[in-house]
Amino acid sequence: MSTKVIALTGNQAAAEAMRQINFDVAAVYPISPQTELMGFFAEYVANGEVDTDMVAVEGEHSAMAACIGAAAAGARVITASAGPGIAYMVENLYIASGMRLPIVLIDVNRALSAPLSIHCDHGDSMLTRDSGWISLFSENAQEAYHNLIMSVKIAEKAMFPVIVNYDGYIVSHSIENVEIFDDETVREFVGPSGIHRIPYPLLDVSKPVTYGATAQPDYYTECKYQQHVDFLKVYDIVREVFNEFESISGKRYDFIEEYMTEDAEYIGISMGSSFGTLKDAVNTLRAQGRKVGAIKIRLYRPFPVKELAQALSKAKGIAVLDRADSFDGIGGPLFKDVCTAILHNQNRSLVHNFIYGLGGREIHEEEFIKAFDRVERLEKGVETRDNLVEYLQVRA
Repeated sequence: MSTKVIALTGNQAAAEAMRQINFDVAAVYPISPQTELMGFFAEYVANGEVDTDMVAVEGEHSAMAACIGAAAAGARVITASAGPGIAYMVENLYIASGMRLPIVLIDVNRALSAPLSIHCDHGDSMLTRDSGWISLFSENAQEAYHNLIMSVKIAEKAMFPVIVNYDGYIVSHSIENVEIFDDETVREFVGPSGIHRIPYPLLDVSKPVTYGATAQPDYYTECKYQQHVDFLKVYDIVREVFNEFESISGKRYDFIEEYMTEDAEYIGISMGSSFGTLKDAVNTLRAQGRKVGAIKIRLYRPFPVKELAQALSKAKGIAVLDRADSFDGIGGPLFKDVCTAILHNQNRSLVHNFIYGLGGREIHEEEFIKAFDRVERLEKGVETRDNLVEYLQVRA
């Protein structure tokens, strides 16, 4: 195996992974900040560098419909979108997962309207969290490149579709050094395409099957139960693929990434590109002698309940940093996931939720330090709270 380091944006790194994987079908429809990604990939198609059948569709709902048809036929398929485009395809996300189709979707994270914003938050991805898709979050262009390569294998082993998330503009349009594998290594890792990669391809006329059949009340529950049972098997499959990927890359991934948590009394949790800023806040507070740590969620769905509970088992206080609001009177989506996870622990940590980074608002180290300060004062009883959630960056 050979590698080379190239300066790439997140969108360029993802397009490079798509070229190396050589998908059979890519359904495309433009929306910022995803548009550039498929623009880069279109050059590979135009230059004959891939065999991909690039299908321009009339909207994101159609993009996922095209992926569903092609995947059921046995093709290796991908599409990408962002923000309102993800919202528009949500109906078909449930169909794809219910049919157990190994589709890959890149979500270049973008805020939802209104007001209109083309910049990053995780509101679009939170629309998908209960859709039965496996969901991976990427901190930077390197992780986006790696996650995309691993997503193909995860999807085809699990027979569930996979979403690869990375933050719009912050990752998608920022240039950084990315280590790229040679084409042969990537193609050997994902394996050859072909309709018999999946158990019951629609185009295998020797074994005719039905997709999208009606299920009446006497069978619908059994269908969903089987989906439920198999989704719990995804943990083992993701770990297996992470281990296989380590054997070619030397890079070890896990469901969560911990930073200085071994003796930490107060721990901050985030997803995506903000984790670097969170680690900077930890470094500053550690230099002051405070026992703090940070955790990044990489595998968001299925949620790493056991791993996170173990990592938080000794924490006195937890700051959950959500880049989306649920508007439900409780807190952000990640906050509720974390609260559920720590129900496994005997130790009852104080948990408080902070909303940050909406609509592309830049997050600073000082703001995450404020979150740590607030959690520590709440835990020690110096301050009180009327709600479990508060905004971190509201201008006076």
